[in-house]
Amino acid sequence: PTTSPLRTPRCSSLTPLAAMPRAGLRRTSAPLLSVSFNCMMYHGRNNGKKILAVRIVKHAFEIINLMTDQNPIQILVTAIKNGGAREDSTRIGGAGVVRRQAVDVSPLRRIDASLYLITTGARQAAFRNLKTVSECLADELINCAKGSANSFAIKKKDEIERVAKGNR
Repeated sequence: PTTSPLRTPRCSSLTPLAAMPRAGLRRTSAPLLSVSFNCMMYHGRNNGKKILAVRIVKHAFEIINLMTDQNPIQILVTAIKNGGAREDSTRIGGAGVVRRQAVDVSPLRRIDASLYLITTGARQAAFRNLKTVSECLADELINCAKGSANSFAIKKKDEIERVAKGNR
């Protein structure tokens, strides 16, 4: 007897749980440029204004191209690589006794932390300043790509790694 497509066994259409895509790792396939746009949309008054964030990043890339004569996306990738801490410290303990333990940082968290620090540094530099956010973002990306101590992200990364080194 032939089986109709409506009467197929249930187990043939199910996939094992291990083969199912996990929602938490879905952002690993998101383009880095799109993630950088989303990082610019923080802090209440900028929530949901993606067109504004795209315009800020686009102007920053034009400024980077004029200042360095290099590909701005390459500068972004280098800045993200340099801006994330490789080692961090976490709280371990219970029953009132808490000590900090140095741990390695996963690659995805490193990228996220680096983008957060870069955009936070640009936002703080532009606040109550004549320079635009685009100019501050361009300066932050260039300084972070060079590994300069003028970069907010590099300063914070060094501070985090210094604390983690003390907690080894």
